[in-house]
Amino acid sequence: MVYRRMAEVYDHLMTHAPYEQWVDFTEEMIRSSKTHVKRIADLGCGTGEITTRLAERGYEMTGIDYSAEMLTYAEHKASANKITVNWLHQDIRELSGLRDYDLAISYCDVINYITEPEEIRKTFQHVFNLLKPGGLFLFDVHHLPFILDYYVNETFAEVTDEASYIWFCIPGEEVGEMYHDLTFYYLQDGLYERFDEQHHQRTFSINFYKEILQQSGFENVKVYADFAVNDESIADDAARIFFSARKTSR
Repeated sequence: MVYRRMAEVYDHLMTHAPYEQWVDFTEEMIRSSKTHVKRIADLGCGTGEITTRLAERGYEMTGIDYSAEMLTYAEHKASANKITVNWLHQDIRELSGLRDYDLAISYCDVINYITEPEEIRKTFQHVFNLLKPGGLFLFDVHHLPFILDYYVNETFAEVTDEASYIWFCIPGEEVGEMYHDLTFYYLQDGLYERFDEQHHQRTFSINFYKEILQQSGFENVKVYADFAVNDESIADDAARIFFSARKTSR
């Protein structure tokens, strides 16, 4: 999925997103794994909020996204704040030319935009290939029970002076599949401009992701819920599931 016009309003609508929690989770997982991490690939970096925060904490960051529009905003913000990041325009399902990273991260539902099992398998294999032996892969997805109870067949909205949206969450044919029909109103030169987007997501069971990770060569797969780094128990009402996996060192 390419964010097109939504890139214009993304940061405004994501003002309250828990970016610092993602960054803190990343550093806690680095500490607990006792892994030396210098180079990090942020897969599906969007407008670079997590990427730049980690760069400010001293990591060598590469931000990768399929949306050229999102990368334009990310690069502008980083340059304005004199933050050095290597920005790459690539589809994470077809990663190429990347090697010897200590850590790969993919947060904020990015993996949920990969809706076919075989494409998830390909993506995880690409991630495995870009990591050094012993490197870590951290990502999150929607928790399947949560989206079935709280997302599908629901309508969401937010209204501010600068931008507003109406979001219809429509179930797909497969369990865990959903289509987001989004209508935005964005203030431009004193007038509100409307545009529409449809996003397609799908989430799978925890065991499915574990199995694909292991088949791709990852080991020591651990699962957490809602940023709880010290607790691997998963409640049914957990909204977001985090995975930690290590590339085999041999």
